[in-house]
Amino acid sequence: MTMTAQARFEVYRDRADEWRWRLVASNGEIIADSAEGYAAKQGAQRGIESVKRVAGDAPVVDVE
Repeated sequence: MTMTAQARFEVYRDRADEWRWRLVASNGEIIADSAEGYAAKQGAQRGIESVKRVAGDAPVVDVE
C-alpha cells in the first residue's frame, strides 16, 4: 500500500528569527508563503488557519 503525496504547510523561523509559513506542493515546490514574519509561532499558525478557511471558496479573477 502506497500513500500519495500531498501538499503540506511548513512553519519555520527565518533569518530574522521571525516565524513564517509556506505551503509546499507534493513535488516540493513552494506554492504560497506568509509574505510576512510573525513574532510568535502562534501568529504563523493563525495565518495558516486563515488561508485554510478562506482559500477554498476564493474566486479566480482575471486582472488586465
